[in-house]
Amino acid sequence: MPHSANSVPFGGRTIRPIAACSIHGITFRGKYLWAIDTRNGYLLEIDPATDNTKILNPHNWSDFVGAAGLAIVDDTVWFTAEENIYFCSLTDKELKPQLFARLGDPAEGIAVWEATVYVTCQRKGKILIYNRNSGDFITHFYTPGIGKENITVRDEEIWLTDTIEQTVYCLDRATGKTIFSVLTPFESPTGLTFYTDPQTGKETLYVAYADREVYIRDNPNTEPNHELLYRDRTFIHPLYFHYNAEQRYALSNGYLVEISYVEEISPLDSVELKDVEWHIALPAETPRQKVRQVEAIGVPFIEENHDGQRVAVFKFDTLNSDDCFLFGWRAIVEVWGIKYQLRPRDCEQLPELPPELQQKYLVDDDELAMDTPIVIRAAEDAAGRETNFLRKVYSIRNYVYDKLSYGIKPHIDTPDLVLKRGVGSCGEYLGVLLALCRLNGIACRTVGRYKCPPHPHLKGVPLSPDYNHVWMEFYLPGFGWLPMESNPDDVFEGGPYPTRFFMGLAWYHAEMTKDIPFEILLSEGVKVDKEKVSIGDLAINHVRFTILEELSPE
Repeated sequence: MPHSANSVPFGGRTIRPIAACSIHGITFRGKYLWAIDTRNGYLLEIDPATDNTKILNPHNWSDFVGAAGLAIVDDTVWFTAEENIYFCSLTDKELKPQLFARLGDPAEGIAVWEATVYVTCQRKGKILIYNRNSGDFITHFYTPGIGKENITVRDEEIWLTDTIEQTVYCLDRATGKTIFSVLTPFESPTGLTFYTDPQTGKETLYVAYADREVYIRDNPNTEPNHELLYRDRTFIHPLYFHYNAEQRYALSNGYLVEISYVEEISPLDSVELKDVEWHIALPAETPRQKVRQVEAIGVPFIEENHDGQRVAVFKFDTLNSDDCFLFGWRAIVEVWGIKYQLRPRDCEQLPELPPELQQKYLVDDDELAMDTPIVIRAAEDAAGRETNFLRKVYSIRNYVYDKLSYGIKPHIDTPDLVLKRGVGSCGEYLGVLLALCRLNGIACRTVGRYKCPPHPHLKGVPLSPDYNHVWMEFYLPGFGWLPMESNPDDVFEGGPYPTRFFMGLAWYHAEMTKDIPFEILLSEGVKVDKEKVSIGDLAINHVRFTILEELSPE
Protein backbone atom coordinates (compact mmCIF):
# COMPACT_ATOMS: atom_id res chain seq x y z
CA MET A 1 0.00 0.00 0.00
CA PRO A 2 1.48 3.42 -0.93
CA HIS A 3 2.79 5.57 1.89
CA SER A 4 1.35 9.07 1.88
CA ALA A 5 0.82 12.02 4.17
CA ASN A 6 -2.29 14.02 3.40
CA SER A 7 -3.45 15.60 6.65
CA VAL A 8 -2.70 19.32 6.94
CA PRO A 9 -3.05 20.32 10.63
CA PHE A 10 -2.56 23.93 11.73
CA GLY A 11 -3.29 24.97 8.15
CA GLY A 12 -0.06 23.30 6.96
CA ARG A 13 1.78 26.37 8.23
CA THR A 14 5.49 26.77 8.81
CA ILE A 15 6.24 26.84 12.56
CA ARG A 16 8.80 29.47 13.56
CA PRO A 17 9.67 29.25 17.27
CA ILE A 18 10.41 32.57 18.91
CA ALA A 19 14.05 33.16 19.94
CA ALA A 20 15.21 29.79 18.57
CA CYS A 21 18.58 29.62 16.80
CA SER A 22 19.10 25.99 15.81
CA ILE A 23 16.24 23.52 16.26
CA HIS A 24 17.26 19.86 16.02
CA GLY A 25 15.24 17.24 17.90
CA ILE A 26 11.46 17.72 17.82
CA THR A 27 8.47 15.73 19.08
CA PHE A 28 4.80 16.33 19.78
CA ARG A 29 3.38 16.05 23.29
CA GLY A 30 -0.35 16.48 23.05
CA LYS A 31 -1.14 19.54 20.97
CA TYR A 32 2.24 21.17 21.65
CA LEU A 33 5.49 20.74 19.77
CA TRP A 34 8.58 20.23 21.95
CA ALA A 35 11.97 21.10 20.50
CA ILE A 36 15.65 21.25 21.41
CA ASP A 37 17.58 24.38 20.49
CA THR A 38 21.10 23.00 20.37
CA ARG A 39 22.78 26.43 20.27
CA ASN A 40 20.99 27.96 23.26
CA GLY A 41 20.30 24.79 25.22
CA TYR A 42 16.60 25.62 25.37
CA LEU A 43 13.99 22.90 25.75
CA LEU A 44 11.03 24.59 24.09
CA GLU A 45 7.29 24.07 24.17
CA ILE A 46 5.72 25.60 21.04
CA ASP A 47 2.11 26.18 20.07
CA PRO A 48 2.18 25.16 16.40
CA ALA A 49 -0.87 27.28 15.60
CA THR A 50 0.59 30.57 16.89
CA ASP A 51 4.37 30.06 17.39
CA ASN A 52 3.96 30.97 21.08
CA THR A 53 7.12 29.62 22.72
CA LYS A 54 7.97 28.69 26.30
CA ILE A 55 11.37 27.73 27.73
CA LEU A 56 10.86 24.64 29.91
CA ASN A 57 14.36 24.55 31.43
CA PRO A 58 15.01 28.19 32.40
CA HIS A 59 17.26 27.31 35.34
CA ASN A 60 19.45 24.57 33.84
CA TRP A 61 19.56 25.42 30.15
CA SER A 62 23.35 24.99 30.22
CA ASP A 63 22.87 21.23 30.78
CA PHE A 64 21.17 21.07 27.36
CA VAL A 65 23.67 23.11 25.30
CA GLY A 66 24.77 20.96 22.36
CA ALA A 67 21.71 18.70 22.63
CA ALA A 68 20.64 17.29 19.28
CA GLY A 69 18.09 14.49 19.60
CA LEU A 70 14.83 14.58 21.56
CA ALA A 71 12.25 11.95 22.52
CA ILE A 72 9.48 11.87 25.15
CA VAL A 73 8.08 8.58 26.43
CA ASP A 74 6.12 7.91 29.65
CA ASP A 75 6.80 11.37 31.13
CA THR A 76 10.51 10.92 30.52
CA VAL A 77 12.55 13.22 28.29
CA TRP A 78 15.44 11.64 26.39
CA PHE A 79 18.10 13.66 24.60
CA THR A 80 21.65 13.42 23.28
CA ALA A 81 24.48 15.88 23.90
CA GLU A 82 28.05 15.42 22.68
CA GLU A 83 28.94 11.73 23.29
CA ASN A 84 26.25 11.11 25.88
CA ILE A 85 22.66 9.92 26.09
CA TYR A 86 20.60 11.48 28.89
CA PHE A 87 17.12 11.19 30.33
CA CYS A 88 15.18 13.23 32.87
CA SER A 89 11.74 12.93 34.45
CA LEU A 90 9.04 15.47 33.72
CA THR A 91 7.97 15.10 37.35
CA ASP A 92 11.28 16.71 38.30
CA LYS A 93 10.68 20.46 38.09
CA GLU A 94 14.40 21.07 37.62
CA LEU A 95 14.62 18.58 34.71
CA LYS A 96 17.99 17.35 35.97
CA PRO A 97 19.62 15.12 33.30
CA GLN A 98 20.78 11.61 34.23
CA LEU A 99 23.35 9.72 32.17
CA PHE A 100 22.03 6.68 30.31
CA ALA A 101 25.02 5.72 28.12
CA ARG A 102 28.21 7.13 26.65
CA LEU A 103 29.05 6.37 23.00
CA GLY A 104 32.69 7.44 22.64
CA ASP A 105 31.65 9.43 19.52
CA PRO A 106 29.19 12.32 19.12
CA ALA A 107 25.54 11.24 19.30
CA GLU A 108 22.90 13.05 17.23
CA GLY A 109 19.34 11.73 17.01
CA ILE A 110 17.43 9.67 19.56
CA ALA A 111 14.14 7.75 19.50
CA VAL A 112 12.57 5.51 22.13
CA TRP A 113 10.12 2.75 21.25
CA GLU A 114 8.82 0.53 24.06
CA ALA A 115 11.96 -1.06 25.63
CA THR A 116 14.36 0.06 22.89
CA VAL A 117 16.47 3.20 22.48
CA TYR A 118 17.73 4.16 18.99
CA VAL A 119 20.63 6.62 18.64
CA THR A 120 22.27 7.92 15.45
CA CYS A 121 26.00 8.61 15.19
CA GLN A 122 27.45 10.19 12.03
CA ARG A 123 31.06 9.33 12.90
CA LYS A 124 30.23 5.64 13.24
CA GLY A 125 27.74 5.75 10.34
CA LYS A 126 25.33 3.71 12.45
CA ILE A 127 22.04 3.59 14.30
CA LEU A 128 22.98 2.21 17.71
CA ILE A 129 20.29 0.22 19.53
CA TYR A 130 20.14 -0.11 23.34
CA ASN A 131 17.94 -1.83 25.89
CA ARG A 132 15.99 0.93 27.61
CA ASN A 133 15.75 -0.91 30.92
CA SER A 134 19.30 -2.17 31.34
CA GLY A 135 21.24 0.25 29.16
CA ASP A 136 22.93 -2.66 27.39
CA PHE A 137 23.94 -2.32 23.74
CA ILE A 138 21.88 -4.68 21.53
CA THR A 139 22.89 -4.20 17.89
CA HIS A 140 23.26 -1.58 15.15
CA PHE A 141 22.06 -0.68 11.65
CA TYR A 142 24.09 1.25 9.10
CA THR A 143 22.74 4.71 8.27
CA PRO A 144 21.81 5.30 4.60
CA GLY A 145 23.27 8.83 4.29
CA ILE A 146 26.54 10.62 5.01
CA GLY A 147 25.36 13.62 7.07
CA LYS A 148 24.16 14.10 10.64
CA GLU A 149 20.93 12.20 11.08
CA ASN A 150 18.03 12.57 13.43
CA ILE A 151 15.50 9.84 14.09
CA THR A 152 11.96 8.94 15.08
CA VAL A 153 10.08 5.64 15.17
CA ARG A 154 6.57 5.01 13.85
CA ASP A 155 5.17 1.52 14.38
CA GLU A 156 7.39 -0.84 12.35
CA GLU A 157 9.34 1.95 10.66
CA ILE A 158 12.40 4.04 11.50
CA TRP A 159 12.44 7.53 9.99
CA LEU A 160 15.64 9.54 9.53
CA THR A 161 16.59 13.04 8.43
CA ASP A 162 20.02 13.67 6.91
CA THR A 163 21.45 17.19 6.89
CA ILE A 164 23.75 16.76 3.88
CA GLU A 165 21.57 14.43 1.83
CA GLN A 166 18.57 16.81 2.14
CA THR A 167 16.58 13.62 2.54
CA VAL A 168 14.15 11.80 4.81
CA TYR A 169 14.52 8.00 4.86
CA CYS A 170 11.94 5.40 5.84
CA LEU A 171 13.59 2.19 7.13
CA ASP A 172 12.26 -1.17 8.20
CA ARG A 173 12.55 -1.24 12.00
CA ALA A 174 13.34 -4.97 12.07
CA THR A 175 16.12 -5.00 9.46
CA GLY A 176 17.25 -1.40 9.05
CA LYS A 177 16.77 -1.66 5.27
CA THR A 178 15.59 1.45 3.42
CA ILE A 179 11.99 1.16 2.21
CA PHE A 180 12.00 4.51 0.38
CA SER A 181 13.37 8.03 0.69
CA VAL A 182 12.15 11.52 -0.21
CA LEU A 183 13.89 14.83 -0.81
CA THR A 184 13.03 17.67 1.56
CA PRO A 185 11.98 21.04 0.09
CA PHE A 186 14.65 22.88 2.13
CA GLU A 187 18.30 22.15 2.82
CA SER A 188 19.70 20.90 6.14
CA PRO A 189 16.82 18.95 7.74
CA THR A 190 17.75 18.44 11.41
CA GLY A 191 14.82 16.67 13.09
CA LEU A 192 11.46 15.05 12.44
CA THR A 193 8.30 13.86 14.15
CA PHE A 194 4.79 12.72 13.26
CA TYR A 195 1.66 14.53 14.42
CA THR A 196 -1.62 12.61 14.64
CA ASP A 197 -4.76 14.72 14.28
CA PRO A 198 -6.98 13.69 17.23
CA GLN A 199 -10.14 14.38 15.25
CA THR A 200 -9.34 12.58 12.00
CA GLY A 201 -6.57 10.19 13.08
CA LYS A 202 -4.46 11.25 10.07
CA GLU A 203 -0.76 11.81 10.38
CA THR A 204 1.51 14.56 9.10
CA LEU A 205 5.27 14.41 9.13
CA TYR A 206 6.97 17.59 10.40
CA VAL A 207 10.64 18.27 9.69
CA ALA A 208 12.90 20.80 11.42
CA TYR A 209 15.54 22.76 9.51
CA ALA A 210 18.54 24.73 10.77
CA ASP A 211 21.10 26.60 8.70
CA ARG A 212 22.36 30.11 8.00
CA GLU A 213 20.93 32.58 5.51
CA VAL A 214 22.40 35.61 3.80
CA TYR A 215 20.79 38.98 4.44
CA ILE A 216 21.50 42.66 3.79
CA ARG A 217 21.85 44.76 6.95
CA ASP A 218 21.34 48.50 7.01
CA ASN A 219 24.23 49.82 9.12
CA PRO A 220 24.10 53.63 9.52
CA ASN A 221 27.65 53.66 10.92
CA THR A 222 29.24 52.57 7.63
CA GLU A 223 29.51 54.03 4.14
CA PRO A 224 27.97 52.57 2.09
CA ASN A 225 25.46 51.66 4.76
CA HIS A 226 24.47 48.20 3.49
CA GLU A 227 26.38 45.10 4.65
CA LEU A 228 26.13 41.49 3.52
CA LEU A 229 25.87 39.25 6.60
CA TYR A 230 24.75 35.80 7.74
CA ARG A 231 22.22 34.89 10.42
CA ASP A 232 20.76 31.71 11.90
CA ARG A 233 17.56 30.39 10.39
CA THR A 234 15.48 27.62 11.92
CA PHE A 235 11.88 26.49 11.44
CA ILE A 236 9.61 23.43 11.24
CA HIS A 237 7.60 22.63 8.10
CA PRO A 238 5.28 19.78 7.02
CA LEU A 239 6.81 17.23 4.67
CA TYR A 240 4.18 15.95 2.26
CA PHE A 241 5.06 12.78 0.38
CA HIS A 242 3.68 9.97 -1.72
CA TYR A 243 5.50 6.71 -2.41
CA ASN A 244 4.52 5.02 -5.67
CA ALA A 245 5.89 1.51 -5.07
CA GLU A 246 4.74 0.21 -8.46
CA GLN A 247 6.56 2.90 -10.46
CA ARG A 248 9.49 2.98 -8.02
CA TYR A 249 9.56 6.66 -7.10
CA ALA A 250 8.54 8.94 -4.25
CA LEU A 251 7.24 12.50 -4.60
CA SER A 252 7.60 15.18 -1.96
CA ASN A 253 6.46 18.77 -1.42
CA GLY A 254 5.38 20.35 -4.68
CA TYR A 255 4.82 23.94 -5.71
CA LEU A 256 2.64 25.66 -8.26
CA VAL A 257 5.05 27.91 -10.13
CA GLU A 258 4.64 30.50 -12.84
CA ILE A 259 7.59 30.31 -15.25
CA SER A 260 8.18 32.91 -17.94
CA TYR A 261 10.87 32.92 -20.60
CA VAL A 262 11.06 36.06 -22.75
CA GLU A 263 13.57 37.22 -25.38
CA GLU A 264 14.27 40.92 -25.90
CA ILE A 265 15.69 41.68 -29.35
CA SER A 266 18.81 43.78 -28.73
CA PRO A 267 21.54 43.00 -31.32
CA LEU A 268 25.17 43.65 -30.48
CA ASP A 269 26.06 44.01 -34.18
CA SER A 270 24.29 45.01 -37.35
CA VAL A 271 22.15 42.14 -38.62
CA GLU A 272 19.27 41.47 -40.98
CA LEU A 273 17.42 38.17 -41.18
CA LYS A 274 14.45 37.32 -43.39
CA ASP A 275 11.59 34.86 -42.96
CA VAL A 276 12.59 34.10 -39.37
CA GLU A 277 11.39 31.23 -37.17
CA TRP A 278 12.47 31.35 -33.53
CA HIS A 279 11.89 28.07 -31.70
CA ILE A 280 11.76 27.97 -27.89
CA ALA A 281 11.03 24.71 -26.08
CA LEU A 282 8.14 24.67 -23.58
CA PRO A 283 8.15 22.96 -20.16
CA ALA A 284 8.07 19.17 -20.39
CA GLU A 285 5.55 16.73 -18.91
CA THR A 286 7.26 14.26 -16.56
CA PRO A 287 6.33 12.22 -13.46
CA ARG A 288 7.40 15.20 -11.32
CA GLN A 289 6.31 18.09 -13.53
CA LYS A 290 2.84 18.87 -14.89
CA VAL A 291 1.99 21.80 -17.17
CA ARG A 292 -1.37 23.36 -16.33
CA GLN A 293 -1.34 26.31 -18.72
CA VAL A 294 0.83 27.98 -21.38
CA GLU A 295 0.30 31.36 -23.04
CA ALA A 296 2.28 33.71 -25.27
CA ILE A 297 4.03 36.87 -24.12
CA GLY A 298 4.51 39.81 -26.50
CA VAL A 299 4.05 37.96 -29.79
CA PRO A 300 1.73 35.00 -30.58
CA PHE A 301 3.34 31.63 -31.23
CA ILE A 302 2.42 28.43 -33.01
CA GLU A 303 2.88 25.28 -30.93
CA GLU A 304 4.60 22.34 -32.62
CA ASN A 305 5.62 18.87 -31.46
CA HIS A 306 9.28 17.99 -32.01
CA ASP A 307 10.16 14.40 -31.04
CA GLY A 308 7.52 14.43 -28.32
CA GLN A 309 8.55 17.87 -27.01
CA ARG A 310 6.25 20.90 -27.08
CA VAL A 311 7.88 23.84 -28.86
CA ALA A 312 6.73 27.46 -29.27
CA VAL A 313 7.49 28.79 -32.78
CA PHE A 314 7.57 32.58 -33.22
CA LYS A 315 7.57 33.91 -36.81
CA PHE A 316 8.89 37.24 -38.12
CA ASP A 317 9.05 38.51 -41.68
CA THR A 318 12.36 40.21 -40.89
CA LEU A 319 14.63 40.87 -37.92
CA ASN A 320 17.19 43.67 -38.10
CA SER A 321 19.20 45.95 -35.87
CA ASP A 322 16.41 48.56 -35.71
CA ASP A 323 13.74 46.13 -34.46
CA CYS A 324 12.61 45.89 -30.85
CA PHE A 325 10.52 42.89 -29.82
CA LEU A 326 9.61 41.09 -26.64
CA PHE A 327 8.40 37.55 -27.20
CA GLY A 328 8.22 34.35 -25.22
CA TRP A 329 5.91 32.25 -23.09
CA ARG A 330 4.40 32.06 -19.64
CA ALA A 331 3.54 28.68 -18.10
CA ILE A 332 1.80 27.57 -14.91
CA VAL A 333 3.56 24.38 -13.81
CA GLU A 334 3.38 21.91 -10.93
CA VAL A 335 6.86 20.90 -9.79
CA TRP A 336 7.70 18.23 -7.19
CA GLY A 337 10.69 16.67 -5.54
CA ILE A 338 11.26 13.16 -6.88
CA LYS A 339 13.49 10.30 -5.79
CA TYR A 340 13.61 6.98 -7.64
CA GLN A 341 13.82 3.88 -5.44
CA LEU A 342 16.10 1.58 -7.42
CA ARG A 343 19.05 -0.39 -6.06
CA PRO A 344 21.95 -2.29 -7.65
CA ARG A 345 20.22 -5.63 -7.07
CA ASP A 346 17.37 -4.40 -9.28
CA CYS A 347 19.87 -4.10 -12.16
CA GLU A 348 21.48 -7.54 -12.26
CA GLN A 349 19.79 -9.02 -15.33
CA LEU A 350 18.86 -6.19 -17.65
CA PRO A 351 17.65 -6.47 -21.25
CA GLU A 352 19.77 -5.20 -24.12
CA LEU A 353 19.67 -1.52 -24.93
CA PRO A 354 17.32 -1.06 -27.92
CA PRO A 355 19.22 -0.44 -31.21
CA GLU A 356 17.56 2.94 -31.79
CA LEU A 357 18.84 4.16 -28.41
CA GLN A 358 22.31 2.81 -29.14
CA GLN A 359 22.41 4.78 -32.39
CA LYS A 360 21.21 7.98 -30.74
CA TYR A 361 22.70 7.99 -27.24
CA LEU A 362 26.01 6.12 -27.46
CA VAL A 363 27.61 8.37 -30.08
CA ASP A 364 29.58 11.61 -29.98
CA ASP A 365 26.96 14.06 -31.23
CA ASP A 366 27.93 17.14 -29.21
CA GLU A 367 31.73 17.65 -29.28
CA LEU A 368 32.30 15.14 -26.47
CA ALA A 369 35.88 14.25 -27.58
CA MET A 370 35.11 10.56 -27.14
CA ASP A 371 37.96 9.59 -29.50
CA THR A 372 40.71 11.39 -27.54
CA PRO A 373 43.16 9.31 -25.45
CA ILE A 374 42.51 11.21 -22.21
CA VAL A 375 38.74 10.68 -22.41
CA ILE A 376 39.06 7.01 -23.42
CA ARG A 377 41.44 6.37 -20.54
CA ALA A 378 39.16 8.23 -18.12
CA ALA A 379 36.19 6.09 -19.22
CA GLU A 380 38.18 2.93 -18.47
CA ASP A 381 39.40 4.19 -15.09
CA ALA A 382 35.96 5.48 -14.07
CA ALA A 383 34.15 2.20 -14.58
CA GLY A 384 37.00 -0.06 -13.50
CA ARG A 385 35.85 -3.70 -13.34
CA GLU A 386 32.32 -2.85 -12.24
CA THR A 387 29.66 -4.86 -14.10
CA ASN A 388 26.51 -3.82 -12.24
CA PHE A 389 24.77 -1.13 -14.25
CA LEU A 390 23.77 1.17 -11.40
CA ARG A 391 27.08 0.86 -9.58
CA LYS A 392 28.88 1.63 -12.84
CA VAL A 393 26.94 4.89 -13.31
CA TYR A 394 27.60 5.74 -9.66
CA SER A 395 31.34 5.01 -10.07
CA ILE A 396 31.55 7.24 -13.15
CA ARG A 397 29.81 10.06 -11.30
CA ASN A 398 32.21 9.78 -8.35
CA TYR A 399 35.22 9.62 -10.68
CA VAL A 400 34.16 12.88 -12.33
CA TYR A 401 33.62 14.47 -8.91
CA ASP A 402 37.10 13.35 -7.86
CA LYS A 403 38.68 14.85 -10.96
CA LEU A 404 36.80 18.16 -11.24
CA SER A 405 36.08 21.21 -9.13
CA TYR A 406 33.23 23.58 -9.91
CA GLY A 407 33.85 26.93 -11.59
CA ILE A 408 31.95 29.26 -13.93
CA LYS A 409 33.34 30.00 -17.42
CA PRO A 410 31.98 32.11 -20.28
CA HIS A 411 32.02 29.16 -22.69
CA ILE A 412 32.00 25.36 -22.56
CA ASP A 413 35.15 23.41 -23.44
CA THR A 414 35.25 19.81 -24.64
CA PRO A 415 35.72 16.99 -22.08
CA ASP A 416 39.38 16.41 -22.94
CA LEU A 417 40.25 20.02 -22.11
CA VAL A 418 38.07 19.98 -19.00
CA LEU A 419 39.78 16.85 -17.66
CA LYS A 420 43.21 18.43 -18.23
CA ARG A 421 42.15 21.64 -16.49
CA GLY A 422 40.33 19.97 -13.57
CA VAL A 423 37.73 22.75 -13.25
CA GLY A 424 34.35 22.87 -14.95
CA SER A 425 30.95 24.50 -15.04
CA CYS A 426 27.74 22.46 -14.83
CA GLY A 427 27.75 22.10 -18.63
CA GLU A 428 31.36 20.90 -18.60
CA TYR A 429 30.69 18.43 -15.79
CA LEU A 430 27.81 17.19 -17.93
CA GLY A 431 29.96 16.85 -21.05
CA VAL A 432 32.49 14.69 -19.19
CA LEU A 433 29.71 12.55 -17.67
CA LEU A 434 28.08 12.05 -21.08
CA ALA A 435 31.37 11.05 -22.71
CA LEU A 436 32.42 8.58 -20.00
CA CYS A 437 28.97 7.00 -19.74
CA ARG A 438 28.54 6.59 -23.49
CA LEU A 439 31.98 5.03 -23.86
CA ASN A 440 30.84 2.51 -21.22
CA GLY A 441 27.66 1.64 -23.13
CA ILE A 442 25.33 3.73 -20.95
CA ALA A 443 22.77 5.69 -22.96
CA CYS A 444 22.46 9.24 -21.63
CA ARG A 445 21.30 12.70 -22.68
CA THR A 446 21.30 16.35 -21.68
CA VAL A 447 18.22 17.71 -19.92
CA GLY A 448 17.23 20.76 -17.91
CA ARG A 449 17.46 24.40 -18.54
CA TYR A 450 16.81 26.34 -15.33
CA LYS A 451 16.38 26.09 -11.58
CA CYS A 452 13.89 28.20 -9.67
CA PRO A 453 15.66 30.10 -6.86
CA PRO A 454 14.96 27.76 -3.89
CA HIS A 455 12.98 30.17 -1.71
CA PRO A 456 9.52 28.61 -1.34
CA HIS A 457 8.62 31.01 1.49
CA LEU A 458 8.70 33.89 -1.00
CA LYS A 459 5.30 33.22 -2.57
CA GLY A 460 4.10 35.75 -5.09
CA VAL A 461 7.53 37.37 -5.44
CA PRO A 462 9.17 37.29 -8.91
CA LEU A 463 12.48 35.39 -8.67
CA SER A 464 15.22 35.32 -11.30
CA PRO A 465 17.91 32.61 -11.50
CA ASP A 466 21.50 33.78 -11.79
CA TYR A 467 22.42 31.13 -14.37
CA ASN A 468 20.89 28.50 -16.57
CA HIS A 469 21.53 24.90 -15.58
CA VAL A 470 21.76 21.47 -17.21
CA TRP A 471 21.93 17.97 -15.85
CA MET A 472 21.78 14.42 -17.19
CA GLU A 473 19.41 11.51 -17.66
CA PHE A 474 20.67 7.96 -18.14
CA TYR A 475 18.61 5.11 -19.55
CA LEU A 476 18.08 1.97 -17.48
CA PRO A 477 17.09 -0.82 -19.92
CA GLY A 478 13.73 -2.27 -18.99
CA PHE A 479 12.81 0.73 -16.85
CA GLY A 480 13.41 4.08 -18.55
CA TRP A 481 15.14 7.42 -18.07
CA LEU A 482 16.54 8.39 -14.66
CA PRO A 483 17.84 11.85 -13.64
CA MET A 484 21.29 12.62 -12.30
CA GLU A 485 22.59 16.07 -11.41
CA SER A 486 25.76 17.20 -13.13
CA ASN A 487 27.64 18.86 -10.25
CA PRO A 488 25.62 19.98 -7.14
CA ASP A 489 26.46 16.80 -5.19
CA ASP A 490 30.20 17.48 -5.57
CA VAL A 491 30.26 19.15 -2.15
CA PHE A 492 33.42 17.70 -0.56
CA GLU A 493 36.93 17.47 -1.94
CA GLY A 494 37.54 13.73 -2.34
CA GLY A 495 34.12 12.71 -1.01
CA PRO A 496 32.16 11.05 0.39
CA TYR A 497 29.55 12.47 -1.95
CA PRO A 498 25.83 12.62 -1.16
CA THR A 499 23.36 10.80 -3.41
CA ARG A 500 20.40 13.16 -3.01
CA PHE A 501 20.37 14.01 -6.74
CA PHE A 502 21.48 10.59 -7.99
CA MET A 503 18.16 9.39 -9.46
CA GLY A 504 16.48 12.40 -7.88
CA LEU A 505 15.59 16.03 -8.52
CA ALA A 506 14.47 18.76 -6.12
CA TRP A 507 11.23 20.65 -6.66
CA TYR A 508 13.09 23.67 -8.03
CA HIS A 509 14.39 21.92 -11.17
CA ALA A 510 12.47 23.11 -14.24
CA GLU A 511 12.56 20.55 -17.05
CA MET A 512 12.22 22.32 -20.39
CA THR A 513 14.07 20.34 -23.01
CA LYS A 514 14.98 16.71 -23.73
CA ASP A 515 16.46 15.40 -26.95
CA ILE A 516 16.14 18.77 -28.69
CA PRO A 517 17.89 22.16 -28.35
CA PHE A 518 16.17 24.65 -26.06
CA GLU A 519 16.29 27.41 -28.71
CA ILE A 520 16.81 27.35 -32.49
CA LEU A 521 16.89 30.26 -34.94
CA LEU A 522 15.97 29.66 -38.59
CA SER A 523 16.09 32.08 -41.50
CA GLU A 524 14.48 31.23 -44.83
CA GLY A 525 14.02 27.66 -43.64
CA VAL A 526 17.71 27.13 -42.76
CA LYS A 527 19.21 27.00 -39.26
CA VAL A 528 21.29 30.13 -38.70
CA ASP A 529 24.99 29.41 -38.19
CA LYS A 530 25.86 30.52 -34.64
CA GLU A 531 29.25 31.70 -35.93
CA LYS A 532 27.33 34.17 -38.12
CA VAL A 533 24.60 35.19 -35.70
CA SER A 534 24.34 33.74 -32.21
CA ILE A 535 21.15 33.98 -30.18
CA GLY A 536 23.14 35.45 -27.28
CA ASP A 537 24.38 38.30 -29.49
CA LEU A 538 20.95 38.93 -30.95
CA ALA A 539 18.75 39.02 -27.84
CA ILE A 540 18.66 39.30 -24.05
CA ASN A 541 16.69 36.60 -22.26
CA HIS A 542 14.50 37.33 -19.24
CA VAL A 543 13.73 34.35 -17.00
CA ARG A 544 11.31 34.66 -14.10
CA PHE A 545 9.84 32.25 -11.57
CA THR A 546 6.96 33.10 -9.23
CA ILE A 547 5.95 30.57 -6.58
CA LEU A 548 2.17 30.65 -6.30
CA GLU A 549 1.35 28.00 -3.70
CA GLU A 550 2.56 24.79 -2.05
CA LEU A 551 1.02 21.47 -3.12
CA SER A 552 0.49 18.13 -1.41
CA PRO A 553 0.71 14.93 -3.53
CA GLU A 554 -2.57 13.41 -2.38
